[in-house]
Amino acid sequence: MTLPRDYRGQSCSLARAMEIVGERWTLLILRDAFYGVRRFGEFAAHLSVPRAVLADRLAGLVTAGVLDRRQEPGAGRREVYVLTEKGHGLWPAVRALTDWGEAHYPAPGGGARRIFLHHADGAPAGPDGRCSGCGTTVPPGDLLVAPGPGLAPPGDDADPVTAALARPHRLLTPLLPTRGTP
Repeated sequence: MTLPRDYRGQSCSLARAMEIVGERWTLLILRDAFYGVRRFGEFAAHLSVPRAVLADRLAGLVTAGVLDRRQEPGAGRREVYVLTEKGHGLWPAVRALTDWGEAHYPAPGGGARRIFLHHADGAPAGPDGRCSGCGTTVPPGDLLVAPGPGLAPPGDDADPVTAALARPHRLLTPLLPTRGTP
């Protein structure tokens, strides 16, 4: 029996949010969007998600106003997916779940798989979003995601997203170059 996509009879904000982000793969798609993944093929390769499922999840996020589908500049008819302001509001939840996963399912060698740094001063940003250096609350676009000590190096057969995430990268900026750019 297929589970329904909504929570009829639930008068609850969490139930409404789960209708948007509660399906399998959706939070990983959002995580990757924050990391700068923008193209359908990049999501598919990095997540190893069936293409039909990915298309359904992306369409649902666009319909919900969490992602916007746009023409990729200078790439003809290619489209990219970009987080909207509504999508940006999900960063605290994505970060909290990431930190929960690190605490309860740590990397085999120990240490965080990824660390988040304030772009302005390079200091770590805590789970609450505050920079440990300057004390300001850092929005996602001002964070660098960098490999932590618990992240295994990518193998020779790593997809382009995995390989790119082995280097520090500012959130919300395209992770991979667009056609025609170096």
